[in-house]
Amino acid sequence: MSKKDLSEADICDRYITPALYEAGWKKSQVRREYYFTDGQMIVRGQMTVRGDRKFADYLLFYQSNQPIAVIEAKDNNRSVGAGIQQALRYAAALQVPFVFSSNGDAFLFHDRSGTYSQVEQQIGLDAFPSPDELWERYKQWKNLQNASEDLLTSSYFIEIGGKEPRYYQQLAVNRTVEAIARGQKRCLLVMATGAGKTYTVFNIIWRLWKTKVSRRILFLADRNALVDQTIVNDFRPFGEVMTKLDRRLVDETGRINTSYEIYLGLYQSIIGNEERDNLYEKFDRDFFDLVVIDECHRGSAADDSNWRQVLDYFSDAIQVGLTATPKETKYVSNIDYFGVPIFKYSLKQGIEDGFLAPFRRIQVDLDKDLEGWTPESGEYDDQGQLIEERDYNLRDYDRTVVFDQRTQRVAEYVTQFLHDGDPMRKTIVFCEDIDHAERMRGAIANVTLNRELIQKDHRYVMRITGDEKEGKAQLDNFINPKETYPVIATTSKLMTTGVDAQTCHVIVLDQRIQSMTEFKQIIGRGTRLRPDYDKNFFTIIDFRGATQLFEDQDWDGPPMQDEDFGKGGQSSDPDREGKTDGGDEEDGGDKGERIKYQVGRQEFQVAKERVSYYDKDGKLTTESLKDYTRRTVNETYQSLDSFLNKWNKADRKQAILDELKAHGVILEALEGMVGKDYDLFDLICHVAFDRPPLTRKERAEKVRKQDMFAKYGEMARAVLVALLDKYADQGVVSIEDKTVLQLDPFAKLGTPVELVKSFGGKKQYQAAIQELEQLLYEDQGA
Repeated sequence: MSKKDLSEADICDRYITPALYEAGWKKSQVRREYYFTDGQMIVRGQMTVRGDRKFADYLLFYQSNQPIAVIEAKDNNRSVGAGIQQALRYAAALQVPFVFSSNGDAFLFHDRSGTYSQVEQQIGLDAFPSPDELWERYKQWKNLQNASEDLLTSSYFIEIGGKEPRYYQQLAVNRTVEAIARGQKRCLLVMATGAGKTYTVFNIIWRLWKTKVSRRILFLADRNALVDQTIVNDFRPFGEVMTKLDRRLVDETGRINTSYEIYLGLYQSIIGNEERDNLYEKFDRDFFDLVVIDECHRGSAADDSNWRQVLDYFSDAIQVGLTATPKETKYVSNIDYFGVPIFKYSLKQGIEDGFLAPFRRIQVDLDKDLEGWTPESGEYDDQGQLIEERDYNLRDYDRTVVFDQRTQRVAEYVTQFLHDGDPMRKTIVFCEDIDHAERMRGAIANVTLNRELIQKDHRYVMRITGDEKEGKAQLDNFINPKETYPVIATTSKLMTTGVDAQTCHVIVLDQRIQSMTEFKQIIGRGTRLRPDYDKNFFTIIDFRGATQLFEDQDWDGPPMQDEDFGKGGQSSDPDREGKTDGGDEEDGGDKGERIKYQVGRQEFQVAKERVSYYDKDGKLTTESLKDYTRRTVNETYQSLDSFLNKWNKADRKQAILDELKAHGVILEALEGMVGKDYDLFDLICHVAFDRPPLTRKERAEKVRKQDMFAKYGEMARAVLVALLDKYADQGVVSIEDKTVLQLDPFAKLGTPVELVKSFGGKKQYQAAIQELEQLLYEDQGA
């Protein structure tokens, strides 16, 4: 057999893999078909479908933690360098410097590190570089020649049957370890909510701790629940060397227990006040080698933050900050403290990779929200207060003036939305303040549709705010996927950050949001993917225009230090950086007396609503499912004739459907619009090109009336009749399935080999299938 006749897999087995082994690469260092994404969840209507997973033909590791080279293989009918551009794209995502393409004749080598004399060169199969050669070049590229080899090659914590780091978590760990190995004292990691920051930092700590680079570690968080969850979940392997840092560690003499190696503490519990001294000062300043700060945007960015004193006290330690939303304003700056982030993983990238949930947005405008409201001269509110005569708008609602009917209208809209699908979907309603959150809870409870649900369990809707013990006590139940209640949580600030609401399906915004940091944190409550709980996407219902922030170029861009930072003092941050609120919420930032007018008589109606989807390109599109499909198909095929030509020539129609799916077209969702009895071909032509559709049964019946089957023997005719029946029932993809002859009713006619032989062989059988398909679609040019 000629090399030209070999498949890509054969080229790998016979030429590429042996070349690697000859160069000294071990089997454990060579990963074939290395899948590194899960495939983006694409949302249309109420349906989702996963896109294709990305994989490298080969990913080479120096050690199990350290990817170092990518190889893209092609069959021998392609050139040596045919796969280099694809390989470069994967290498950029995986952050590896050495890139290869091969067709089995040689390798095309592309050097991204700049350590070789040529950027690209062709090398023979017998000249592939060894692991040690590439590792030395890697260290030169990263300026790691003098770094500890033990640290650089140290392993993650690996538990049999346990999870392993995803590719971006692996990169985050490696970039941090490398920075520390070079002597960097402060490191900032920016990772989208839901991307697994705690698991990532566990592996950073594990490698530093196991290699004794850091012997004593302090992990700081701003939520008590986060500390407790971390101890029993991700940090569990530390076992008895780990403890929670609180006042129980202090003995009667005032000395603190220093026998542990890993301490997890809550900012608020280790900082003193008028009644107690600082807990952290009971340690020597040089006690900790490493301090890790979770949600570091809340405390470390501002010089005047009383949380910052902890970091300043342990200033000699290595400090690693974690956040999804670095704080960069003219008042505060994470970058000023930590430096430029050493690793970033955005929400957009997480959605594209299929690790984070995409979303759809419903913008709801109420009539008086758009028009504003002006009281009559001398008008009094429901409490007998004279209303100040001026124009009131959306920014005043629920802060200066309260409209009971507006609250009720929002409650009714949210309730109807939930009942149109599953009313048990976990939902967070963000309100202006605690008072608004309580009124919203009551309004939702009073909606008629919710009556039976409330009677079944009063926890169906609960206010979860920092001042209310009953609701706050239910927070853990709300975020626990296995707990049904509470279903709906009304809140203000408590649930904006640090709340791992994995199964939150709906986020309702009835709160004015001006801070991009706060907005990102709120949206992050829904970004967890949990397909095992039917959560493949989440919905944002916006009553306040807050999602206009999606249009801001900073929405998901790289963190940049504000050009005015440091020019005007740092003690008046309007976003309340560094508030010592116990990790809970304040009622919107105003603790003094604030006049609120109560106006119960004003009616509110929905004026308009707009639905948009987060598309495959990371943009919000407001197109309908039909319009999106029409545009996408026309962009892909330009014309009906172009599509028909592609359809006719395709050996497998599934390839065309896969191509459309990759462009975000969910054909199954169109069935709900057009009908389930139509062939996928007819769905496309009808929606994209306005052609009248035929049902599968109609197409099958037209073929039966023709004399196609007469030229075949009895068994072959029976197979074709059965294939036509299967098409009428399931569509064209089913008859192209390689396993179709193993299924009923074909299994009753004979074995697959016997059935294929009845046509004269495999080629003749395939020709009969193609002829059948041509007859099915012979009217397509009309």
